[in-house]
This record gives sequence, C-alpha cells and structure tokens, in this order.
Amino acid sequence: MMDPYKIIHTVLVTEKGTELAGSLNKYTFKIACDANKRQVRKAVESLFDVKVSAVNVMNRLGKRKRLRSSKYGKRPDWKKAVVTLKEGTIDIM
Repeated sequence: MMDPYKIIHTVLVTEKGTELAGSLNKYTFKIACDANKRQVRKAVESLFDVKVSAVNVMNRLGKRKRLRSSKYGKRPDWKKAVVTLKEGTIDIM
C-alpha cells in the first residue's frame, strides 16, 4: 500500500463540503491522481481513525487559463474523493 499521506493531499473546505459534513457525514478530499477507491478508504481509516462506508471518486479537469499575451496555458488535472463515514467525525480545524 502507498503511504496514506501520499494518497490524501488535502481536505477540501468549501461551502458545499461543510454542509455535507454537517448533515450527511460526508467529507471531501483532494487525492493523488493514481489512487483508487480502496486505497482512499484505507488511507482515511488509518489517518483519521474512523470507519468508512462509501467512497466516490471524480476526475476534475484543469481550467484553461490565459497567459501574458494571446497564449493559453492549462492548470493541472486533479482528483477528488467524497468519503461517507459510518460512525465518527473528522476534525477539520
């Protein structure tokens, strides 16, 4: 298994994410692009000492951004995971 700290990069703190965490016990994470659902489940369970019931994974495409002149660049692609917990909570702050 990969190191859990290499699988989970950050906890995404957004308005929608905090609402899901409060009402439905779902937490969002920015994860490694090559991680799968099983690895995310094991990483969350080992890092935060909770039980996970479901993991949903999404590939997010990087935005196209305009550079100095008429040239265009692109932000990197990234992967997002929404983790539903059976019991327990994750202290974000």
